[in-house]
Order: sequence, then structure tokens, then C-alpha cells
Amino acid sequence: MPTNPSMAAAIVGAAESNKIGYIEEGTTATMLHIEAIKNACELVGIKPSEIEGIGAPGQASFLAEYLGIHPKWIDTTAVGGCSFLMHVHHAMAAINAGIIDIAVVSHGESGYSARKNRNRGTFRAGEGDPWNNRSWFEAPYGVAGPPSYYSHAFTRHMRQYGSTQEDFAQIAVTTRDWATLNPRAVMHSKETHPAGGKITVDDVMNSRMISWPLKLLDCCLVTDHGGAVVVASAERARSFRTKPVWIAGAAESQSHSMMLEMDDFTATSAAASGARAYAMAGMGPREMELAMIYDSFTVTAGITAEMLGLTKRGEGPSLWEGGKAGPGGSGIPVNTNGGGLSFSHSGMYGMMLLVESYRQLAGMAEDGIHGLPGKQTGAKSAVVNGTGGTLSVTGTLVLVSDD
Repeated sequence: MPTNPSMAAAIVGAAESNKIGYIEEGTTATMLHIEAIKNACELVGIKPSEIEGIGAPGQASFLAEYLGIHPKWIDTTAVGGCSFLMHVHHAMAAINAGIIDIAVVSHGESGYSARKNRNRGTFRAGEGDPWNNRSWFEAPYGVAGPPSYYSHAFTRHMRQYGSTQEDFAQIAVTTRDWATLNPRAVMHSKETHPAGGKITVDDVMNSRMISWPLKLLDCCLVTDHGGAVVVASAERARSFRTKPVWIAGAAESQSHSMMLEMDDFTATSAAASGARAYAMAGMGPREMELAMIYDSFTVTAGITAEMLGLTKRGEGPSLWEGGKAGPGGSGIPVNTNGGGLSFSHSGMYGMMLLVESYRQLAGMAEDGIHGLPGKQTGAKSAVVNGTGGTLSVTGTLVLVSDD
């Protein structure tokens, strides 16, 4: 009979590559992966040879060969930015089944360096099936790249619920406030980037239009990033140098592939993945003390907040209203690393959600490198949600601290 895998596994360590953000000398996806895995293993106190399972979008088997390991569990699931949350979900299931005790989930993506490398060293695939061409079915409706897709969702939300561009602009402002407490964030300060430092709603509203109503500061960065998390069984979780952060709930779902097939531009599969993750954990949105939400665009975060039950339908931006989701705010803290909007976003952001969630719940978010005073919250529980595709596929985790 199937068993509830809640708390069968924990994230016991999380680390990033040596450099992240805009790496001016250039880098490759492989280097970012390997640096992150090495750093995560050193943090936890294990050797790469102890890794029994490995997950990475499309590249797990390549990385296993590079590391010289022969894993018992391999997950190459590649469905966009939420893939890493799914890998953690699958690793937990494999651990619960007794297949493995230790797994690594890895990310390496040279989103910024691809321009310098002329797309070499990126792992990006070539053209797919010519008969399965989105442009045939979606381009006639005015979509040509992610901003134009998400513009449809933004526009529909405003029409359906009366939300405004200023409401969503506050998401970018609050997220930037968190970035100013994170020295590794691209937009931490004027020293890290000429456009860095605090911003206002007016700054967002006056930034360059990308695809109405999305403006530049409504959109995520395009950076280089590597990250890795180590997942271990309950039996092993407290045997490492680091604190475990327990996986209380996990789930995934898909509502569509082509956005043309989306039933409601203001609703995503996060409602389903979130509900199942909460059910596995035996917890609900009111018990969440931290939210790490995919923010490829401000509208992504706003809609996802509704799907996760953190606000009522149509009121997603209210979670950030008046800065209450920011440092010292009166509400639940959201995206404490600075988010994809101001910290880093290489193309697939899900790993960055995992790394920051681990650091917050393990009490490691404020150390002078990964966070300045005020970045560490007192959260003991977190809902973590990633989005893949065009608001298509989602993965949700409910994580709890060991305290």
C-alpha cells in the first residue's frame, strides 16, 4: 500500500556556484553545475562519490559521468523553471521507497554568458518537431516570446478583477527591498549594478515598456547561475554538518502546454499542486510563515499567490501591498533573496527558490555574504512554488525547519 512520504526526507544543504549574476568573463552551464555540486557537498560534509541519486533538467546522466559516479536514481525531468522542485519531489519518493539515501539536485545555466559564448556551452536543445510549432497556433494571436505571453495574463487579471499596474509594481519594489539585503543580488546596490538599489512604484511605472502592460522592472533578469541542494533520508538527515529542512509536502501539476489552451489566464496549476502539497503536509496556507514564489514577471508572482491560497482570488498583489511582504513588514515575507526580478534569474529560477528556502529555514540567510542584518526571518515553515513553461507546469513544496 502507498504511504505518505511526508518527512521521509530533508534538504540538508544548499549552495551556489562560485560566481552568479553577470559573469563578464563568461562561463558554461557545466562549470556552474559542478561548482554548485562541489560547494553543496563541502557544506554538508560528503564526497561526490557518496551521491546515490542525481536530478538535473536534461543533464543528470552527463553530470553523473562528469562526477565519476554511478547513481541508483537519475531524474532528467525538464519542464522549465519548476523542474528542480519536481526533482526534490521525486527524490523524496525514491528515498521513501528505499531506493536511495542521498541525492543531489543541480542547476547550471549560462543565460547571460550565452551571448558571449554564441550559445555554446548552454545545453540548450536545437529545433524540435517542425510539425509541433507553437508559432502556427499562437503567433497569430500576438505572442512572440515570454513577455508577450505574460502580458495576456496581466491584461486579463486587470480586466477581470480590477487590479492595476501599480498594484503589481509594488511586487517589484518589495522584491528589490529584499535584494538590498543580499550582497550576491545583481540589483543589491549601485555598486553591484548601475540600476541597483531601492526603487519606487513610480520607477517601475516609468521604466521602459517591454510588452504592454509589462515594463522593464516587471520582468526578471537574465543571468548566469549554478545551484545545488542535497536531499537525504530521515535516517541520515541529522548526521551531517548542517541542519535538515524537512520536506513535509510535495506535488506537481500541469494545466496546459500552449497558452492558447489555458482555460483561464488568471489561474494556474499551482492551485492543484499547492493543494496536494498542503494535504501531504497536513498544513495549509495560514500556517506558512514564508513564501518563495517564482517571479519571472510580477504577474507570475501575483497570480501564484492566489493559487497557493495566500490571498483571495483577484487579490494576489495585496500580499505585497505597502511593503508588508518585505523586510520588517507586517505580513508573510516573500522572496527574501530578491527574487528573479532583482537577485538572479538564469532562465530557470526554481533552484534559487530552493537554496533561499533552505537558508531561511536553517537559519543561514544572514551571514554577511548571503545576507545582511534583517534578511534572516524567523520563519519555521515555507511554501515554495515554481512555474514552468507559460504559466503551465508547477511544482510546490511545503518545507519546515528542524526546530
